[in-house]
Amino acid sequence: MARRIALLRGVNVGGRTVPMAELRDVFEQLGHGGVRTYIQSGNVVFDGKGSSASVRRALEQAIDERFDLDVTVLLRTPSELAKVAAESPYGRDAYVTFLDGVPDSKRVAALDPAPFSPDEFRVTGQEVYVRCPNGYGRTKINNAFFEKKLATRATTRNWRTVETLLEWAND
Repeated sequence: MARRIALLRGVNVGGRTVPMAELRDVFEQLGHGGVRTYIQSGNVVFDGKGSSASVRRALEQAIDERFDLDVTVLLRTPSELAKVAAESPYGRDAYVTFLDGVPDSKRVAALDPAPFSPDEFRVTGQEVYVRCPNGYGRTKINNAFFEKKLATRATTRNWRTVETLLEWAND
């Protein structure tokens, strides 16, 4: 079994309720071990059976069946998450938007952070680092913005969540 971090998009917001105890149960019923959830926004550290692609498909299907929700599950390994933490251009002031794959380079090149100042962002591989001095709730460069501009699914986490998930992934 391989340790993985699952980041669920859009749970426990806007009436899309997924109790964490029931979410852990979904993971365990699929045969995964060491399942731990962090806060109520769909963060799961677990020991997974199977390839990342098969684990993701099975989780998305099981979540849909259990909660009647079409949820995107993004997976990262502990080493991938460690790289995310190490490469933050904004240090602990960053939010991280996790992307469902590396976006098209033309789409990335077309993004101009200047109009959003003092907010800023940097796309690096399959993550976007975002710094919002006035708070993430006030920025226009949010999850929906990146999904639209980069034509990919995404989910965003604050730095404390990234650090906690990395710590748990390395336990």
